[in-house]
Amino acid sequence: MQRRSFLRSVSSILPAAALQEMLARHVEAQSAPAAAPPALHIVGPGKDRFDHQTNIGFSKGLLFKVSATDTNGALFILEHTHLTPGGPPLHLHLQQEEWFYVMAGEVAFQLGDQRVTLKAGESVLAPRRIPHTFSATGPDPARMMIAFCPAGKMEHYFHEVESDPKRSTDPEFFKICEMELVGPSPFWKT
Repeated sequence: MQRRSFLRSVSSILPAAALQEMLARHVEAQSAPAAAPPALHIVGPGKDRFDHQTNIGFSKGLLFKVSATDTNGALFILEHTHLTPGGPPLHLHLQQEEWFYVMAGEVAFQLGDQRVTLKAGESVLAPRRIPHTFSATGPDPARMMIAFCPAGKMEHYFHEVESDPKRSTDPEFFKICEMELVGPSPFWKT
């Protein structure tokens, strides 16, 4: 009997001690000096956050608008300024949602088993783990914004593919960047 009452006493004290520690940390965090606000970065039209236009096979003008470093990895936004027919291979993201907003032209999207064409002012979300790709469809290059949430390794992906275009179809590199290469784009012409 004495052992049971001892165990009951100890088990009632442990949660209270954990709660007390959590509250102490909360009070400490509240009284800590506030961190300096992040620097304000205004990125003008036709400009890149780092004054460098990234060029990869299917786009000759990627402008990084919000870097992963600006948001502690929560968000990465880029603008495709010169999207031409073809697009990336069919792929999926393991950790990110990818949001597309067409600013000019027409862009066809393959999202899972669905195919849609969007015009300026329309947007679509590619949820994580859903295979997707896209391609400009009109006679003129299209423009669109793309947001990745969280940012993951997408910024790294674009820098690496610019340096070594062969990586854009390398399944192992896709894995490193938390993506899966599903296959060729259905928009690629044979």
